[in-house]
Amino acid sequence: MTTLTMRRAAIAIAMMVSLGAAAQSKPIPYPAKGQSAQQQQKDDGYCYSWAKTNTGIDPAAVAAAPPPGPSGPAVGGGERVGGAARGALGGAVIGGIAGDAGKGAAAGAAVGTMAGGARARQNQRNAQASGQAQTQNAMSTYYRAYSACMEGRGYTIK
Repeated sequence: MTTLTMRRAAIAIAMMVSLGAAAQSKPIPYPAKGQSAQQQQKDDGYCYSWAKTNTGIDPAAVAAAPPPGPSGPAVGGGERVGGAARGALGGAVIGGIAGDAGKGAAAGAAVGTMAGGARARQNQRNAQASGQAQTQNAMSTYYRAYSACMEGRGYTIK
């Protein structure tokens, strides 16, 4: 996959996630059979527990979870080292043809390190977008179960 293709895929995923986040707010139940506010609160608590049990998804835990994706100084080290090694090898070959393999290897290593860093950043963005999509899918599943429960208890869901 080319860098441009990966970048376009990451942008598309990010757009879908952001659109999903906007459309993925908590469903709002409206009493359709004259339920009191006290009864609605009781039903809401029941359906929260029921949906959590049946889907295995706890919305409070999902909201409290740290942002998905790798982070920290170690991220990207492998891509940079690999890029430097490939760049040095290629640079040494080209430099050997031109008459100075050492300078070619040094230049190739520098370019390879930069390319590896770009690859590491792209991989990190892709992992983060994927994690956000998984979170949105989990919440969507939970909200469908919650809505089904509330509708079964006589509420209209918007």
